[in-house]
Amino acid sequence: MFIPAHQRNDNLSEIKEFIMANSFGVLVSQYQGKPWATHIPLELEINKEGKEVLTAHIAKANPQWHEFEQNEEVLCIFNGPHSYISSSWYKEEEVPTWNYIAVHVYGKLKILSEEEVMAHMHRLVDKYEANSKNPISLNDMSPQTLKQIKGVVGFQIEITDIQAKYKLSQNREQDHPKIIEELEDTKNPMSKEIAKAMKNE
Repeated sequence: MFIPAHQRNDNLSEIKEFIMANSFGVLVSQYQGKPWATHIPLELEINKEGKEVLTAHIAKANPQWHEFEQNEEVLCIFNGPHSYISSSWYKEEEVPTWNYIAVHVYGKLKILSEEEVMAHMHRLVDKYEANSKNPISLNDMSPQTLKQIKGVVGFQIEITDIQAKYKLSQNREQDHPKIIEELEDTKNPMSKEIAKAMKNE
């Protein structure tokens, strides 16, 4: 994606935290000559070789996976908070804009075995059930129920490139106090998150 130098974030530890906190992303690849996108959890993990990967799965009914092996590279998009920025908050006349945080991850995809998919499912469920009032575990489910996992294709994406854009009014530092004040005054939770990100910039 297009990233002006002042909006690029190269802090890998911060970017990884962002991906883990916003792991419901978009997998983009080619299918029949057109871009195809699927919205799924993409979990940042370390594989057996010690490399960083994104692990995920999609339904076998989704035709996107049929061309995974032909695709040299796939794109995963992670979106964070975003907010409209009114130019009425500026000291000088200017057009309005939009502040946001987004990360693009490129990588090479490899389909997982059935055993690897099951292990991935256990990790995924355990992670998201950790804060449930009544957490469930795949260990407690019947073989009949777990047969549904045969209906998915699991895969890992070995990361080849990460691009992180933090568009946070970096070119308007003189207006930051007013922009942050206005964002915090809104009832929009995402606007408040952008204000927080601007404070930490």
